[in-house]
Amino acid sequence: MAGEPVPVRDLLRWSETLAALARTGIGFTASTFERERYEEILAVAGEISAEAQQRLADGGHRPPAPAAAQLVQEWLAEVRPGVAGYVTPRLSVGAIVGNDAGEILLVQRRDSGVWLYPTGWADVGYSAAEVAAKEVAEETGIDVEPVRLVMVLDGLRLGFSRAPLYSLVFHCQTTGPTASVQPHLLECSAAGWFDRESLPVPLAGSERWVTHAFDAIDGKPVDVLFDRPRTPAWRRPEP
Repeated sequence: MAGEPVPVRDLLRWSETLAALARTGIGFTASTFERERYEEILAVAGEISAEAQQRLADGGHRPPAPAAAQLVQEWLAEVRPGVAGYVTPRLSVGAIVGNDAGEILLVQRRDSGVWLYPTGWADVGYSAAEVAAKEVAEETGIDVEPVRLVMVLDGLRLGFSRAPLYSLVFHCQTTGPTASVQPHLLECSAAGWFDRESLPVPLAGSERWVTHAFDAIDGKPVDVLFDRPRTPAWRRPEP
């Protein structure tokens, strides 16, 4: 609605998209004039991102925000020439895990304090399903076997991350004891089993994926959940 502040997740998505377009442009251009224009766009993206991250810091959800100039320098340091400089989203892999009581396994991220299913960056040398099982074991001490892919989500759109990423999420079944959850203290502040009536907060993007996750845990036939195209693509989701 008019007069309401722009949501932080939109500010981050806009800034990261502008920064990606500008860095890609710098990577492909040989023109000094064009590079200067792209660097101006980076400066605007840096101001937007700094404002968004300051809101998160003021709300107690993130550490103090970096200055806009620092963000611009970090972005410029990542620029590579040609195809190597084409900026694309990173890839993460997550796991929806349930127990015999129909509860879901969740972890609290140490860097942000938000709760989410076990997830991590896709590692070279592993298949996506192997990463899902590895992340669950590393973050919670629970052994699982991936059963099926259930979600492909845009992390920036849902507020999962400050970095552009796509998240592949597998439904996994436990293959060992589930009573003892052991959070990896370098990555997680806490971890545990939760039923749908007592989910922890803040739970990142919960309005988008929780129902789908519990349907998978309950054994219901579910399609792969993904972010439908918007028209136009920059339209905010309807409330």
